[in-house]
Amino acid sequence: MSHSPRRKASGPPAALGPKRPPDDHKAVGTVRIVAGARRSRRLRVPPGTLVRPTSEMVREAVFDALGPVHGLAVLDLFAGTGAMGLEALSRGAAACTFVEQDGSVARVLRANIHGLDYDAVSRVMIGDYVPALQGIIREEARFDLLFVDPPYRMLPDVEVTLEPLVPSLLHDDGIVVLEGHRTSHPTLGAVPVFDRVYGDTRVTMVTVRRAIR
Repeated sequence: MSHSPRRKASGPPAALGPKRPPDDHKAVGTVRIVAGARRSRRLRVPPGTLVRPTSEMVREAVFDALGPVHGLAVLDLFAGTGAMGLEALSRGAAACTFVEQDGSVARVLRANIHGLDYDAVSRVMIGDYVPALQGIIREEARFDLLFVDPPYRMLPDVEVTLEPLVPSLLHDDGIVVLEGHRTSHPTLGAVPVFDRVYGDTRVTMVTVRRAIR
């Protein structure tokens, strides 16, 4: 599949908070950027079980299915390490907004962004995803590509919450990439254009059209 729209973003969003990450972040382990300008660069992974980075194999499969993402505006929910959004930036996306609830994880996320020199095209929003999305909608920001990778147990509730919000977040024919456990079947009320299982992970993509008013 190669359905991704080719809109250029209107410009990189302003980052929230200081651009240079604090020095007190701690991380264990790394994951690798698969392709693009930052290919093979490493991202730090926070310690503990709060973060489950999307594997390199799954990321490669997702971006192969999406096709070119050059110039797209990206929103990465439950961002964690930022692997999905940073992979998109490495492959030419214009800008990415990252939403992460946990402050300690967000410090590692900021460090990863800074380490890849993507501060100028990144925005980090720290807090619960619902008020973050409500704020984005009030700003009338629009995206071409939305990554949704919550803790697997949260996916059913997240899907119910997102379904009415997504048309206000995406441009026409914007794509949502949902990750869940292999037994999940998220659709956001739309017909999936891509649905594959990789190990314990199911990746579903849907194209969302904004309602005609």
